[in-house]
Parts: sequence; C-alpha cells; structure tokens
Amino acid sequence: MAEQIKSLQTGIKYKDTPIGKIPVDWEATSLGQILTFEYGESLPGALRKKGKTNVYGSNGIIGRHDKYLVYGPGLVIGRKGTVGAIAWSKDDFWPIDTTYYVSARQTKEDLRWLYYLLLSSRLEKLNASTGVPGLNRDIAYSEIIPLPPLVEQKKIAEILSTVDEAIEKTDQIIEKTKEGKNWLLEILFSYGINNSKYKANAEVGKMPEKWNVETLGNLISIKHGYAFKSQHFGSEGPILLTPGNFKENGGLYFNERNLKRYYGAYPEEFTFLKDDLVIVMTDLSSYCKILGNPALISLSETVLHNQRIGKVVLNDNKIDKKYLYYFFLSKRYKKTIISTATGTTVRHTAPDRIYRLKIALPSLEEQQEIVEILSSIDAKLDKEVTGKNKLEILKTGLMQVLLTGRIRVKA
Repeated sequence: MAEQIKSLQTGIKYKDTPIGKIPVDWEATSLGQILTFEYGESLPGALRKKGKTNVYGSNGIIGRHDKYLVYGPGLVIGRKGTVGAIAWSKDDFWPIDTTYYVSARQTKEDLRWLYYLLLSSRLEKLNASTGVPGLNRDIAYSEIIPLPPLVEQKKIAEILSTVDEAIEKTDQIIEKTKEGKNWLLEILFSYGINNSKYKANAEVGKMPEKWNVETLGNLISIKHGYAFKSQHFGSEGPILLTPGNFKENGGLYFNERNLKRYYGAYPEEFTFLKDDLVIVMTDLSSYCKILGNPALISLSETVLHNQRIGKVVLNDNKIDKKYLYYFFLSKRYKKTIISTATGTTVRHTAPDRIYRLKIALPSLEEQQEIVEILSSIDAKLDKEVTGKNKLEILKTGLMQVLLTGRIRVKA
C-alpha cells in the first residue's frame, strides 16, 4: 500500500477553492454535478419471496428477495430514518422506498470511490425534517466536493478497499471466535474437563458425577448501587458505570457516546475496586441482550457504582470469581434472567431472582482450568477487536488525506 502513495513533499501544486486547497488537477464541484440520487421502491416483507437478492433499508440489509431492482454494483443512501447512512452492494440489489440509490447509470465517476466520498461527507448532517429524519436530495446535491481525475479515483478506491477487506476478514474471525466461545461455554459447564462419569440433574441438566449443585444465594450477595444525581453528570470526574458500557458477550467498553463522568459528591462505599464482579440489573425491553450480563472491573481510574448495576460479592470460597463470571454468560443463566424479568419499556432483574438459580460446581481446581480455557478465547477476541479498531483508525486517516488530495496516489 505504501508504494501506491506519495507524500506532499514531492512538489504537488494546490489551488484555492471554496472548500480549501485541492490539487491543481482536481475540481471543486457539487454532488449534483456528478450523480443523481434515485428513489428506491417499496417491498413489504409479506411480498418478498425467497431468494438471494439483498433488500436494503436505510440502515443496511433488511431481508432477501428473488428479484432485484438495480443492477450492481451500487450505493444505498438512507433517506428516511437513518439519514445519510451509506451501504455498498457489489451485487444486484433492491433498495426500498426509505432510501436513495446510485448505480453506474446515475454517475460517470468510479462507484467505489464515490462510496468513500459519501461516507466522508457525513450526509446525516443534512437532515431536513423536523419529525421523522429525512434527507432532501436537492440539499445534498448542493454539497461541494473535491473531484479527482477518474484514474486517481480508482487508485484511491483500491487502497481504501484493501483496508475494508482486512476489516471484513477480521470481523469474520471475531464472529467465529464468539461462536466458538459460546459453544465452549455450554460444553464446559455441562461436561467439565477430563470427566468420564455423568449424572442427570433436574435443575441444571447433565453434569459430571463428582460435581455438586449449589444455590447461588448461598454463595453470593448482590449489592445495589447509588442514585447519582443527573445534574452532576459531566466531562470531568470519576467514570459512572452504566448498562450502556456492557458488551453483549461480557466485559465493558467505553467510547465518546457511552462514557459518563460524575463531578458531584458521593458516598465512598459506592466506588468499585479492581476485579470487582458486576452485572446489569436493567435493560431496554426492545433490546434485552445485556440484562444480567457480567463484567470484571479492570480500569485503573475510579469507577462509581450506579444504581442500575449490581455488585456481586462472594460469600463462600467454593466458587472462583471468574468461573462465576463465565456462568453469567451461559445460555441457561441468560434464558432464566430474561424470562423472569419484569417491566415493559425497561426490563428489570433483582437479586432474589438470581439467588434462586442453581449452579453446577466442580472443584476449585477444575473451575480454574475451565476459566483458563475461556480466558484464552477472550484474549484472542480482544486481540482481534484491537486489530479491527486499528484498521478502522487507519481507514479514517487515509480517507481524510486521500479524498482531499493532501496525499496523492500514483497513477
């Protein structure tokens, strides 16, 4: 990839335009001069027939059909709902009536380059509706963009596509690893390691003969968090842990959208310690994928115990904390938590519902062996996710410089 790029220090000349400096052999033009956004057509789910053609809504693929509306490749642009979202289809496709589309018939430019250009243009900022979000194509047409020669468009698209292919392959590895982890969870919590004799238990199912069945309420207690005052939420202070910080497959994540901080006074007892085990006690009913999900506190800075989070404290040395963490990810546990939850808009679980659950317990030594296996899978997942994040940062950086001509590609 590096051989395809030459830097600004090679005597490239620039000119001033309404959108800033661009290479002298580029043009500053409007989107409306290089493409047209065509309306998609309605295709209700009841009318779709089994087939291989992707049906696109404003937020990506929403189903399949046996016929296509547009020859591929092409672009789908969110018109209603998820305004300005951009999808790429390499094959024939059907965009529904909440979208616009662009195919080779609507532009003379390189379609893949155009995909990256529209991604970088942030069309969502052009929302023209006060009710349901909507993208007015006439407003979009007036957007001024930098236009390189066609040969350079193709080279830019080639470089960015290489990064996208790497991201896609990493995504596939991540999904396969998650599937493997879920499979191992069920196997290890039913069969353990190096066991040869098994027994059936009415409460936990099949389990090794030498394992014992325990009630969670005899092993743990769950402490509620504190009702932190919303007027003290801000950009400074300790991190306030919320359900929005929990991953679907266990653990925590933080970004610009879900990071909350608290600058007010609070009782010191509602501060987490490193390696504290926590679980989600509330979740949106329309989502309900993280209810009861666990995490281990690993951050080096102060994290506060919010009221919608339960802190799990071990009352007995029969159970390893990380073994319990993985039990909280098991299918049987999750099914029970969701089925016993209460609430409509928001679903809740409670300590007494968790206390009633039964858990199959091997010896501490076997628990730790199981933890070691599952931890190695998590380490692989973390490595792949970190790699994907780096690729996405690389892609963003390349788009910023290649699509503006700040760095040129070799023709």
